[in-house]
Amino acid sequence: MMSGTAGQLGGTAAKSGSKAAIRIGYAALYIVLIAVAVFQIFPLVWLLFFSLKNNQEVFNLPPLALPTNPKWENYAKVWSAGNIDVYFFNSVWITIAATVLTVVLGSLVTYAITRMKWKGSSFVLGLFMVAMMIPVHSTLIPLFNMFNKAHLIDHPLSLILSYVAFNMPITIMILLGFYYALPKEVEEAAVIDGCSVNRMFFRIILPMTGSVIATTGIINMIYNWNEFIFVNTFISSDAYKTLTVGVQNFIGQYTTDWGAIGATLMISILPILIAFLFLSDRIVEGIAAGSVKG
Repeated sequence: MMSGTAGQLGGTAAKSGSKAAIRIGYAALYIVLIAVAVFQIFPLVWLLFFSLKNNQEVFNLPPLALPTNPKWENYAKVWSAGNIDVYFFNSVWITIAATVLTVVLGSLVTYAITRMKWKGSSFVLGLFMVAMMIPVHSTLIPLFNMFNKAHLIDHPLSLILSYVAFNMPITIMILLGFYYALPKEVEEAAVIDGCSVNRMFFRIILPMTGSVIATTGIINMIYNWNEFIFVNTFISSDAYKTLTVGVQNFIGQYTTDWGAIGATLMISILPILIAFLFLSDRIVEGIAAGSVKG
């Protein structure tokens, strides 16, 4: 009896010890995650304080010091006098147009490669994957010559076409695993019911891939919104410039309005940050679905 009781006490102590170790492990994990979160938020806090300062406060105060007199007028100045309202609208519609076009075309290509049987499917897929290895900078001169001959220099279409071309390979790569795992029984039932290929894709396949489409959409959106090289190369008039190059308006030969630059950067960050917050669950779901099912 004594030995049995001692064994029970020993087992209870071991269980309590393991529970304590688990709690300590979770506490350490939360501490690390909080530290990482603070480290990630630090640039945003710094940028907010930066955007509310004048040039003297930017250079004389510590980076995280609150401005003595917050200059909210920096935001009004860049929005109206700095032409940021036009740049913001251009960034929005160009980003949306390029993202939608890339996701739709990428879905069509992926569907044709994964769900249809034709001889050149592997070759076409290989071409798209090879395109991922082409540096953006090496294509600037050929693209400029091509758009110049097509009279698309200083035209938004040059940006949209460039974004679609360079985002298509990564979009297809993300979609591949999900499309390979789609059950063929759904398509077979649709064919038996007399459904055409086009209707099957838009009415059946596309809605089934909503989570992975959200993933590819936010990735395309971030790239298109923050892109600078193509805008700076192909666009020269203020009517078509985007936010990434609009910051240069506040950099002069002799003076630079640093507070206005900070306000412009803050305005450019907010849409992507809001979109990511609303779509973060779908992004994780799409990545997990593509990786596990593929």
